[in-house]
Amino acid sequence: MPSPGTQRTIVRTLLSLPIPMLRLMAGGGVVYQGGRTLDPRLQYLAAQGRGAPPMTTFSPQEARVGSALSLAVMTGDLEPGVRVEPVEIPGPGGTIPGRLYRPEAQDPQAPLMVFGHFGGGVIGDLETCHAFCSILARTARGPVLSVDYRLAPEHRFPAGLDDMLAAYRWGRDNAERFGAPLAQAAIGGDSMGGNFAAVVCQELKKAGEPQPALQLLIYPWVDVACESASMTTYGDAFPLTRATLDWFAGHYMGPGDSPADPRLSPLRATDLLGLAPAVVVTAGFDPLLDQGEAYARRLKEAGVPVIYRCYDSLAHAFTAFTGAVPLADIACREIAGLVREGFEGRIA
Repeated sequence: MPSPGTQRTIVRTLLSLPIPMLRLMAGGGVVYQGGRTLDPRLQYLAAQGRGAPPMTTFSPQEARVGSALSLAVMTGDLEPGVRVEPVEIPGPGGTIPGRLYRPEAQDPQAPLMVFGHFGGGVIGDLETCHAFCSILARTARGPVLSVDYRLAPEHRFPAGLDDMLAAYRWGRDNAERFGAPLAQAAIGGDSMGGNFAAVVCQELKKAGEPQPALQLLIYPWVDVACESASMTTYGDAFPLTRATLDWFAGHYMGPGDSPADPRLSPLRATDLLGLAPAVVVTAGFDPLLDQGEAYARRLKEAGVPVIYRCYDSLAHAFTAFTGAVPLADIACREIAGLVREGFEGRIA
């Protein structure tokens, strides 16, 4: 089998072919659903993946290995001028591995961003959003702390959430060590990481602690039992399907856990007043589309400053596709720019 580097070169070469040729190789035509047109490169990747066994046929351990290999082919390169170092974070279940990203042109007024990767609480690690975290650090001009929280089913709910909450508090209290303002931090994540970020804000409010400087929620999974239209319209989307979401939930939740618990489904919280300013991002071809949009709307209704963006032609997990899909790379840089605006207080 070719090395990951060779596979990346092959994939990038294929995806640089003219769009009509890519669509032809993907079976022809245009993928148009729910009023949206799928990016042709994602259309090609989806077509290539149709013959592979679905994640739901694997054990969590096997899925982690397979996902890591697939994402290694799609990811972008580390941003120039960003220094990376390992960090050990004290957590409720022992030391939590972390990775710190610091840009050369760091703004001393930019808060530390504590970030959780996607993966349904079951898969993913510090490599999952490696390239995106470097984009975030360089563009937002602040340090980023990526958190390798505990995964289910070895560590079911609320272990991963508890790790993220502990990592946020530790990052906030130690922010000055990383060149950021003292006793201040932002929280962010994508998919399950977005779930954690939303819940962290709600938990801090309950505890009477100050809110983060910003919450960044990228295609967040904020209702684990959602039955919205996008769960059907994009239920078989690439790379996240409704069946995969059910598989994640089955491993993440314990038999006594209720989807109505706001710590599992922050969209179901009744009081969102006073939460941190938010940047909420969704992907068009994603079963989670509606719930991310709904959470942004509810935050706005509660008086929370919100910037909402939907990238109509992209799909779930696009933060990990920056090396293969140019529009994903553009979107990630735009998102990082929105975070910078948030740090400057420019969210209305």
